Amino acid sequence: MKVKGLRWWIIGLIMLITIINYLDRGTLNYMWVANIEYDLVDQIDSEQRQNQAQFNEQDNTYLLVTKRGEKIVQRADYVNFKKNGQVVVNRQGMAYELGIVEEGATPEEASKQAKNQLGIITIFFMIAYGLSQMFSGKLYDKIGTRRGFVVSVLLWGFADALTSLSQGKVTLTGFRMMLGLGEAGPWPGATKSNAEWFPQKERAFAQGLFGAAASIGSILAPIIILMLYISIGWKMTFVVVGGMGLLWLIPWLIINKKGPKEHPWISEEEREYILSGQPEAKVTNEVGKTLGQLLSNKKNYSVILGRFFLDPIWWMFVTFLPMYLVEQFGLNIKELAFSAWIPYVGAMIGSVAGGWYSGYLIRKGATVNRARKTAMLLGGGIIVPAVIASVLVPNAVLAVILMAFVLGGFQFMMTNIQTLPSDLHGGKSVGSLAGLGGASAVLGVILAILFAGYITSWPLLFGLLGALVPLSLASIFLTVGKIEQIK
Repeated sequence: MKVKGLRWWIIGLIMLITIINYLDRGTLNYMWVANIEYDLVDQIDSEQRQNQAQFNEQDNTYLLVTKRGEKIVQRADYVNFKKNGQVVVNRQGMAYELGIVEEGATPEEASKQAKNQLGIITIFFMIAYGLSQMFSGKLYDKIGTRRGFVVSVLLWGFADALTSLSQGKVTLTGFRMMLGLGEAGPWPGATKSNAEWFPQKERAFAQGLFGAAASIGSILAPIIILMLYISIGWKMTFVVVGGMGLLWLIPWLIINKKGPKEHPWISEEEREYILSGQPEAKVTNEVGKTLGQLLSNKKNYSVILGRFFLDPIWWMFVTFLPMYLVEQFGLNIKELAFSAWIPYVGAMIGSVAGGWYSGYLIRKGATVNRARKTAMLLGGGIIVPAVIASVLVPNAVLAVILMAFVLGGFQFMMTNIQTLPSDLHGGKSVGSLAGLGGASAVLGVILAILFAGYITSWPLLFGLLGALVPLSLASIFLTVGKIEQIK
């Protein structure tokens, strides 16, 4: 049996697991804090399948009963109101249900505690993620992408499902670290797979599809996760989302049998097209470079420093955007579900466009060096004005639309940075350099989150992200020189 366009089936499966990856990592952030609305009633009716609130005048509290029957007693001065007082709005979520926000904390204190604790948990997640980025690249280079993805997916799928057993910040942090160890693998893994399955002129586009899948996952995350949270609660949401990746392993193992050189389903025409367009394929007896060898070459720092400065933009959005929209604009859980996805539409478009654009320039006769650098400059030129404008507008609609341009420019630029490892190295070192870039990105993110703890203004925090773009571009251009295979 021969399958036409087998390389697109492979990248399609990687796109699917990347979407699942972003659903898994979004579970905590979207269920951490949420504005839940309750209809004010004179008497709780247990037969009604809706959120209800009953005022207790004696102790000045509200009895809040969810449509699943869960009960919360909340002080009257800690809730807000909508529709002329007929709807009671209570801030809750995992941070409150697990006791991570202190009982009796004022709304201002609770907001600060929730933000700081989410930052701390994310830092531990990023530490595990960064270590995994560094060693996953080497692991994928050693055992191949087929088995590498299996290891990663098994680890993070079970980690997300087990998060349903969390009892507090310690166990929750432990499960998130386990999630980080698994979730990092696909980033060097996808770069390596694209280097194996695509000719050089198509790699940026394939990398763009991979980045677009991350954006699609981010688009779907608020809708799917928050709807599950409303319907079945946070514990079962972790179980359901965690199990998705485990099911994905079935088609992955069936379709991805071998690389393009040996796969029994690939046509001879496609095999020749792929291999003839890979400059590194001409190198025989290639030996993978050690981390020391990679770190000793100045060109490799274009990936390491470029991602160190640029990645915090993406992760600050992924981590704090839900809280930002809830606290800055007072969105309820449904409004959040149907607005938080908009910035990631821009990211999806930017990811595909960034990969297509540099490939287009190459097809028109531009060198790889010129094509990649032009695309990076264009992406950076979109981010800076958009991020400044996004924090100056007065309402959530305009804010999320402008944020779509921010993340669109980010992915336009990042797609081409993530292609650099395969532009600079042969297949046995691509995953390792991509992993080093991922590890340095994690360090940048951790420092950004620590810095965020000192910024009390959400607009100022997001606005400062624009300064990272020129730092990233400068570090790439000053270190890479001419983008070409390192001899």
